[in-house]
This record gives sequence, C-alpha cells and structure tokens, in this order.
Amino acid sequence: MGSLFYLRVMMQDIETLESELLGEIGNAKDLDALEAVRISAVGKKGRLSLMMRGLGQMAPEERQAVAPKLNGLKQTVLDAIDAAKSDLNRAAMEARLASERVDISLPVRPEMQGRIHPISQVTDEITEIFADMGFTIAEGPDIEDDFHNFTALNIPPEHPARQMHDTFYLPEKADGTRQLLRTHTSPVQIRTMQNIEPPHRIVVPGRTFRCDSDQTHTPMFNQIEGLVIDKTSHMGHLKGVLKEFCRAFFEVDDVEMRFRPSYFPFTEPSAEMDIRCTFAGDHIKIGEGDDWMEILGCGMVNPKVLAHCGLDPNEYQGFAWGMGIDRIAMLKYGIPDLRAFFDSDLRWLKHYGFVPLDIPTLGGGLSR
Repeated sequence: MGSLFYLRVMMQDIETLESELLGEIGNAKDLDALEAVRISAVGKKGRLSLMMRGLGQMAPEERQAVAPKLNGLKQTVLDAIDAAKSDLNRAAMEARLASERVDISLPVRPEMQGRIHPISQVTDEITEIFADMGFTIAEGPDIEDDFHNFTALNIPPEHPARQMHDTFYLPEKADGTRQLLRTHTSPVQIRTMQNIEPPHRIVVPGRTFRCDSDQTHTPMFNQIEGLVIDKTSHMGHLKGVLKEFCRAFFEVDDVEMRFRPSYFPFTEPSAEMDIRCTFAGDHIKIGEGDDWMEILGCGMVNPKVLAHCGLDPNEYQGFAWGMGIDRIAMLKYGIPDLRAFFDSDLRWLKHYGFVPLDIPTLGGGLSR
C-alpha cells in the first residue's frame, strides 16, 4: 500500500513539474531567459535531472513505471525549448528587419563613383579606331615558347632579347625546353598566319613582360600590334593606316609624321614613326610645333617571317607595327610616371580614370 501511495505521489510531482517547466518556457522573453529555464530543468543540478538520478533508489516495479514518464517529460521539455528558441529567433529577426528597413523613397545618397583605368580606356579607344578601318581583334597566350616568341620572328639565338636579363623564363622542362612570358604580342601574329589562310588584317592588344623597371618601363606592360598580309599591300598603305590612326586617336584634324630608318628582325625595311608636337611644360600638344616624338615602330613583314609561317614570300607581303599602350596613354592624357599605372592608388584613379558609361566611339568622340 505504501509503495502504491509513493508511486502516485511521484506521478503527481512529475505532472506538476511538467506544468511548471512548460509555463516557464512559455514565459521566457529572450534567449537568455530560455537558457536559464533549460539549465534549471535538465542541467546537471536541474529538477528533472535530480528526479531521474533518484530512479536508482527505487524498487524495480516503481522504476519501470516512473522512468518512462521522466524520459517523456525530458523530451517534451527539450522539444518545447527548441520550439520557443525558434520563435524567439524569428521574432528577433523580424524586429531587426523592421529597425533596419530602407526607405526606398529617399533620394540617392552621394557615393564615390567607380572609374575605368586609363589602360582599359585607351585600349578601347585604339581598338575602336582600327575596328572602324576593318581590323579584327586577335588574342593569344601570355606564356609562349621560343619558336613563336623569337625564332619565327627572325630573332637570332645571339640576340640580347633572348638573354635572362631581358626575358622572364619559366623553369626548364624534362625534355630540356623552356617556356617564357611573351616579350611582345608578335607571337599572336605568327599563330594567326600559321592557323588562318590570308589575307590578314588584325590588331593584337595584350600584356607583355620584360625585365625592366624605371619611370618609363615596368616588368609588365601593355602593347598593341597590327598586321596586314595580302598580295598587294605596301609601305604607302602602312603610312595611310598610321596617319588615320593618329588623327583619330589624338582627335586632331591632321598630324604630320616622319619615318626614320631603323632595324627590327621581323620587318624589312623597318622604320620608327615620329609625330610633330610641341612641349609646354608637362603638356604636349600634338599636330603642331617644332618638336618630334617617336611613338611606334613599323615596317614591311620580313620574308623570313612569312616563310616560318608557311607563306610564300614571292606571293604574299604585308606590313606590321607595334606601340606601347601605356606610353601612348601617358602621351595623350599627360600622365608623367608609368609606375603609377600599377600602384592601385584610388586618388590617382579618380583623377585620371574615366566614367564607366563613357564608352569611346568615333561618332560620339573617343574622350569627352
């Protein structure tokens, strides 16, 4: 009779504890209060934990009756705590969203405007001009082999450009060959002539790499080259193309040019092109004055280069030219130091950069 009475008391205590714990869980206003309820219930010294610890002192028949109730209560309490935690988290998120609401009817706040880098802008300007003259854009890999970068361009083994003080070489391969970072974009001309039937009319913008660094040289710089291959092009056509380019790029009515004999292994005859200008302090005015400035190298494609590409020099001829995009950008926009192009200085970019939507077009003007 005493055992039955004790069992009834235990069952009533369990029901009372369940009612109390569920009430405390429901009344918890935040996660800290909810955690305090959890500890007081199922913590190491919690009320439910102490009752479960007393199961070992019960008779087997009592334990068999009480244990399932205590385990059920524990699971009920834990489920209620999880549900309350989800509700509190949801309420906290709703309160945060309400407090951080953005009024989209407010006027736009002034923000710093992004800028297009002068290199990107000038590259677009140059390609826009040559595209209007019927040229297509060609691209190639930054990592080249000796044949495409040197041999096919008629650059002899003893040429200084092949030495390590001028060229970035990659580690030697197992077969003894070495690749390199291209020193000019001319390898793309070779690949074009090898893989596509002439005629060719291409311009090749891209990054190039040489061991050099000072106010007007950097280890990585940007270059653009042009190539025309057909059966009738001659030096007069080359001069006409370059004159039209200079007139459009510098946005002047006319540009006086002069061609000085020079030497490049991949062109014969070769020339350096100067344009008439005048220097006024840091400012350079193109198209007038008594000074001259060299801006590019050019010439007729060497017959040996055509032969390396599988073209018959007796049937095909053409011309090529190349210029540094960085330098011509400095010349047009009065930028005094080439190294600033790569400093990632936002103040410099804000001063010399371009508005993103100001896309260069011949109709609307290259630079506005």
